Amino acid sequence: MAARSPPSRNSRARRRLLLAAGAAAFAPAPAVAGRAIPVGPQRALRSLAAAAAQARDGDTIEVDAGDYAGDTSVWTHDRLVIRAVGGPVRLLASGQAAEEKAIWVVRGGAIRVEGIDFIGARVRDRNGAGIRLERGRLTLEECGFFDNENGILTSGHQASELVIERCRFGGNGAGDGQSHNLYVGAIGRLSVRASWFYGARVGHLLKSRALTSLIAYNRFVDGDDGHASYELEFPWGGMVRVLGNLIQQSATTQNSTMLSFGAEGYPRPANVLYACYNTFVDERPSGIALRVAAGADGILFANNLLAGNANLLTGGQGDLRDNPRLSRNEFHDPDRHDYRLRARSPWVGRAAPHADLEAAGMVPEREYVHPARSRLLPGRPLSPGALQSTA
Repeated sequence: MAARSPPSRNSRARRRLLLAAGAAAFAPAPAVAGRAIPVGPQRALRSLAAAAAQARDGDTIEVDAGDYAGDTSVWTHDRLVIRAVGGPVRLLASGQAAEEKAIWVVRGGAIRVEGIDFIGARVRDRNGAGIRLERGRLTLEECGFFDNENGILTSGHQASELVIERCRFGGNGAGDGQSHNLYVGAIGRLSVRASWFYGARVGHLLKSRALTSLIAYNRFVDGDDGHASYELEFPWGGMVRVLGNLIQQSATTQNSTMLSFGAEGYPRPANVLYACYNTFVDERPSGIALRVAAGADGILFANNLLAGNANLLTGGQGDLRDNPRLSRNEFHDPDRHDYRLRARSPWVGRAAPHADLEAAGMVPEREYVHPARSRLLPGRPLSPGALQSTA
């Protein structure tokens, strides 16, 4: 597809400022200090619900490893840390839901959650979530969301932020196409890094209406017999960066498109998509790696790898360059979703250098490591696609 005319100097500067502002917003929250509140079967407080009732701003809730059935909570505090201690913590909905919404409802200030899994949320309107984020800045590290009607569902509170690091999302969705592994409303900022998404029930692996979305170094692999729809959808556009992700759709997917931008129009003040150094794997007879609605402020799709049958298609103009298509035998073990380049591939170290990718922060510094980790890259030259290590 032919590229649109280069943006004006003012336009380029505005995009760089917006992207820089989004990057700064994803800085880790500062450490907090307060009371340590232990929770566990042998503790004075045996449930998360009891801890939520006693918590104050700045506290740390330390949850002993184990299963907690029907233990649902509403969290309303600021500078709160809730972490698993001594092993994994699993919250099993078991037919219960806080406020008929979720295992947890979060509407506080800055809250950090570490090492907790959310499993089996269901409610009468088929919109039950592992976590419902209504307000605040929620940071999740090494958490899991499985078999919920939505893994995470957020409100449209514009000052809210959601930060996801090294988490896992699998088997979420009510099967109606309206619920997803991760469903982010019109919040201010979303960041997802080093996480694993798979097996959504008919819905998307990730859907975001956030003003700014950063999706970096993740694995979106629906699986050999998956029935998810889009792997990534940004229906309202916004400022979106998709960097260094492995993105695969199965032959049995519900939708031919892997990455969709602007399908419901562009209500945001700025609508720019950067998608660089990703690997798109299409198992369908004929799928679409990228679908963009007309009217976006800018599209840059560069140094991605296309594997299988994926085609490039945009409904509007965009800058699409240096996106080679490779056969399966170029990869180490595609039958096991190992899409590292073979060491003898002619594409190793052959990513095209572009000054505008450097300026926009769209050159990878890390790569995804399965499951739900990432590692720092040793240096350059870089290869196109998400995985820089060879096999």
